[in-house]
Amino acid sequence: MLKENIKAIRKSKGLSQQELAVKLNVVRQTISKWEQGLSVPDSDMLVCLSEVFETPVSTLLGETVVETEVDSLKAIAEKLEVINLQLAQRKTTRKKAIRWLLGSLCALIVIMYAVLILINSPYLGWDYSDPETAVLGVAFHSFEWLFGRAAPPIFIAAVIGMCLTWKKE
Repeated sequence: MLKENIKAIRKSKGLSQQELAVKLNVVRQTISKWEQGLSVPDSDMLVCLSEVFETPVSTLLGETVVETEVDSLKAIAEKLEVINLQLAQRKTTRKKAIRWLLGSLCALIVIMYAVLILINSPYLGWDYSDPETAVLGVAFHSFEWLFGRAAPPIFIAAVIGMCLTWKKE
């Protein structure tokens, strides 16, 4: 319903997709996607569309307008409030997931350090005359060396990331 309304109102106003795109500060392909139903404008863009078309948002959404203008503004405000609450909830959920992942990364680094300390580089006492043992020993040593240099900056970055996601909004 929205896609047909956008196209019909645009044509009735004598605007091309490019002209409408310029007025809304978007690319022409965005207007095309809206009119094809491949995407929908967000709440802010719906308000901008209604201003450009000089029509209420409820008309764009396909509702019949029987309310007074004050009531329709109130309904739009309520819908926008619901959308804003959903966006805030999504943002909070995303922050929690990032914080959890960063905390898990920190825990993994600490566990790996503990394991490396406990095993105390056993490959140093191996007999390297066997080529397979030599390759395995070099692989263990390379991992220890790389982990010892890469883990601290990664750990610090993860802790900083966790602190940044805990900031109050």
